[in-house]
Amino acid sequence: MSRLRSALYRGKKTTLEMTDTTTAVRKRSKAAVKEEETTDPAPSTYHTFQDRADVVLLRSQLLHWYDKGKRELPWRTVAMTEPDLNIRTYAVWVSEIMLQQTQVATVIDYYNKWMKRWPTVQDLAAATLEEVNQMWAGLGYYSRGKRLHEGAQKVVSELKGQMPRTVESLLKQLPGVGRYTAGAIGSIALGQVTGVVDGNVIRVLCRTRAIGADSTSPAVTEALWGLANTLVDPERPGDFNQAMMELGARVCTPKSPLCGQCPIQSHCRSYRKVCVKQEKNSKRLLGKLDRISSALPDIEDCTSGGKCPLCPAEPWDDELGVQNFPRKPGKKPPRVERTLTCVVVRSVEDGEDEYLLTQRPSKGLLAGMWEFPSLLLEEENSEMKQKGALCAEISRMLGVQVNQSLFKYIGEVVHSFSHIHQTYVVYHVCLKEGADTQTPENTQWLTRSALQEAAVSTGVKKILKLYDSAENQEERPSKDGKRKKTTGVKDDKKPQTSKKAKLSAANSGTRQLYLSSFFKTVKEES
Repeated sequence: MSRLRSALYRGKKTTLEMTDTTTAVRKRSKAAVKEEETTDPAPSTYHTFQDRADVVLLRSQLLHWYDKGKRELPWRTVAMTEPDLNIRTYAVWVSEIMLQQTQVATVIDYYNKWMKRWPTVQDLAAATLEEVNQMWAGLGYYSRGKRLHEGAQKVVSELKGQMPRTVESLLKQLPGVGRYTAGAIGSIALGQVTGVVDGNVIRVLCRTRAIGADSTSPAVTEALWGLANTLVDPERPGDFNQAMMELGARVCTPKSPLCGQCPIQSHCRSYRKVCVKQEKNSKRLLGKLDRISSALPDIEDCTSGGKCPLCPAEPWDDELGVQNFPRKPGKKPPRVERTLTCVVVRSVEDGEDEYLLTQRPSKGLLAGMWEFPSLLLEEENSEMKQKGALCAEISRMLGVQVNQSLFKYIGEVVHSFSHIHQTYVVYHVCLKEGADTQTPENTQWLTRSALQEAAVSTGVKKILKLYDSAENQEERPSKDGKRKKTTGVKDDKKPQTSKKAKLSAANSGTRQLYLSSFFKTVKEES
């Protein structure tokens, strides 16, 4: 009996062990399947260049086109003719920083003036940030000039005045230099064999290899850098990279691309797809598609069955043609802000009128730039409240009591930053001659001639233009010889405000004050 029990026990134990083992195997299998499902699929070779002969031919075609019709640009001249490696690297660095998100035509004059004033990195390092901001005024994205200045000081103080000599050291040692900028400087100034990927190159590569996924995604970004490094000409890396950028700027443009003028048209999968579709559509219109369909070439597409991370999620749009590529995510709408600003003028005995300017913080939007006294509007307010807020702020700033009735509304100025849609609600006040005012830190009185040369933004220049227009209208005599009242300054009309505008209370780290703070508990922001 005991033997029977033992045998039954052993059999039951074996069955339980087999069941546990089977369960564990199933669990491992599910985990493995789950891991496989979450792993991103590898990009298809359809989006690469598999034949080395194609790469060699593309290089030849592109460089021939570039040599034949490239634009003569000052930084290109320096890169080709300057024997001093340090000066050449510095000059290309300056050009690449200026060209970030700015058109070539705009940069040329700024670049020439900059290099004339600071021809070496040592000259720039010796300049003040105020001088740099003055030179940069109007070029936009003002932090770029500040980073150039900081980089020059670092080169002089920490690198013994020697510009970095490799892409890796450029990326590591210069503030504001990212992967693209380091590659551009390294290839153009130092002859290093490395590709570059900027907005123009992204467009060229995405169309050439039919890459239609979100161009900002990690998979697409890495694929584009891989393509750029594969294609770059080892004998002429700088010229090749500039040729790619030039092709994107002049031929393979975002809208209305000039495909008929493209030197690498034969390598473009997007262009081939357009041609085949157009031919099929024309045959279909003639009713001959069935008879000659076998003679038409097939459209070569990625064969990864919809799992390729480089293929578009949206279907091909015939109306877009090659503009189906690249695909970009929808842009986040800019933040809407309304800002009270006041042109404060004081008369000076036997001299020019002077304008009050305040300096913005050293960090954030328009860092270190000069502007007219401003307050961020938190909510819509009447003209009386706006005048009251400005009066309180100007009186506090100057240490004198300014009469609120002196403030005049002169209009609105709209200025767009990359992430902010800014509307300046502009007022004007003229202080009497000899007014005993204080000049606190980070403020200054400037004559008109000095103001023209100061480090001020384009927005400030627009405000000044509005002010001049209002002044000219106010002083224009009527037919009876009397002064005609300005139509730009209306004390009895409220400034227009947008009911649809959703105003943000965030002030992006600026010194602007919230208007509501003047009508609640007395509170000042430093």
